[in-house]
Amino acid sequence: MAVLTRRILITSSLAWPALQAWAATPQAEAVLRTGGVVAAFRHALAPGTFDPPGFRLGDCGTQRNLNDEGRAQARRMGEWFASRALQPSRVRSSPWCRCMETGTLTFGRAQAWDALASPRGVSETTGAANLKTLRQALAEASARRGVFEVWVTHMFVLNDLVGVNTASGEGLILQADASGAPRVLERLAVPI
Repeated sequence: MAVLTRRILITSSLAWPALQAWAATPQAEAVLRTGGVVAAFRHALAPGTFDPPGFRLGDCGTQRNLNDEGRAQARRMGEWFASRALQPSRVRSSPWCRCMETGTLTFGRAQAWDALASPRGVSETTGAANLKTLRQALAEASARRGVFEVWVTHMFVLNDLVGVNTASGEGLILQADASGAPRVLERLAVPI
């Protein structure tokens, strides 16, 4: 029994720094609790740059995917939210496998949404239409107090939306201002 107790304490003490190492201010937690925001994340670690030639959206075997570190990172993100009883009202994701897996590992669910898809290889018209859709959805989410949404997407989408580069697994808490323009309220990041 003493050995089991020591194992539990050691395991718990090893997990705690991972939760504490997640870079989020107390203000970030308060903003999420107040709601009316979107926590928009770049997918967790998926080594490489871009998808291989000939990839297909419906076939994860043809895409760049999360590695074991990326999966662990996504789980740690989920542990941070769960340890604070922070539950998003909705989890929307780019249909790319690495984004869907990040959302599912972090929050237990993810709904594919084309507006969050990577803009690489799409026409300017499609990219502009997706940004317009995202801005409108952000304005709608900003009007809903007491709840927050999660979006899981790509670095390029977040950069196009708010002009900020993000690391793998990093999140931005977004809200539309009075004019409807997106603004970053807080940043969230879990180390790899």
